This record gives sequence, C-alpha cells and structure tokens, in this order.
Amino acid sequence: MSVCPRCQSVFTCAMADNTGQECWCAALAPIAFAQLPDGKLDMDARCFCPKCLPEWKAERAAQQNPTSAIQLP
Repeated sequence: MSVCPRCQSVFTCAMADNTGQECWCAALAPIAFAQLPDGKLDMDARCFCPKCLPEWKAERAAQQNPTSAIQLP
C-alpha cells in the first residue's frame, strides 16, 4: 500500500506497490514537464492518491493559465 504525501490516505498505486497491473493514474492525461515545479520531476516524489492527483494537476494547470482555471469543489 502507498500513502499519499498530501492527505496521508492509504491507497493502492499499482506501479509503486508492484501489483503487475496498470495503475489507475495511467488513465489520466499526462502533465507537461513545464507545469512541474522548476520544470523538472523530483525523482523522490511519491504517488498522490486518486483524490489528490487530479487536484494537484488542476493547481498546476491554473498556475500555467490562471484565466482559464477550473475551480474544484
């Protein structure tokens, strides 16, 4: 099991937990490296849970294009 670094919830990340199946996050659209902090991927990063990853991606998109940001509930 994995632990989300944002909300501390426990969830299954098929890649990190080595389940041999495709992870749920593979169904999400990829994020451009330009949207990552400093334009790079922190190789020590952990997986976000199914709730936090879409929120994080929306935050990054809003930072890149603040006029078309979508508010999450």
